[in-house]
Amino acid sequence: MTTLKIHDIESAPEGSKALLESSNKAYGMIPGLHGVLAASPKLLEAYQTLHQLFTETSFNEEELTVVWQAINVEHACHYCVPAHTGIAKMMKVDDTITDALRNETPLANAKLEALRTMTLAIVRNRGNVTQEDLDAFYAAGYGEQQVLEIILGLSQKVISNYTNHIAHTPVDAAFQKFAWSK
Repeated sequence: MTTLKIHDIESAPEGSKALLESSNKAYGMIPGLHGVLAASPKLLEAYQTLHQLFTETSFNEEELTVVWQAINVEHACHYCVPAHTGIAKMMKVDDTITDALRNETPLANAKLEALRTMTLAIVRNRGNVTQEDLDAFYAAGYGEQQVLEIILGLSQKVISNYTNHIAHTPVDAAFQKFAWSK
């Protein structure tokens, strides 16, 4: 059941048409999420901009995946968990990392686990983390920049996760094999 319209280039508001064309060029399709976001050209633009900015942070592919998936799983996003499973595969992230994130089990790599733990502390406590949380994160080799970059990734994920909850966005065919539920 989809509760919000999924636009294509023809049905989208004028301000979203070029953004959807960009999605189609980048992904070889228009992801359902982008089709839903298209109803608000500024929200689609914000999402695409935040996505681009987050991929340009200090985080590598594994770290990007940890932040995205930890948030997706915490928010129980039926659409984003499978999508980011497929994206992680495209980025050649080890399946053991993705599996641990999807199953909410600790990551074998201590630094990545510290990133997952800090990400979840920020999400669960709405940014009200403790000094102990920060100290543990810093002891793992991260710094203030990465704390702030988690918030950037969270900003992107709030847009997608909340939109998908409201829209009941169907998982794209390319990602259906990675279906997930909490």
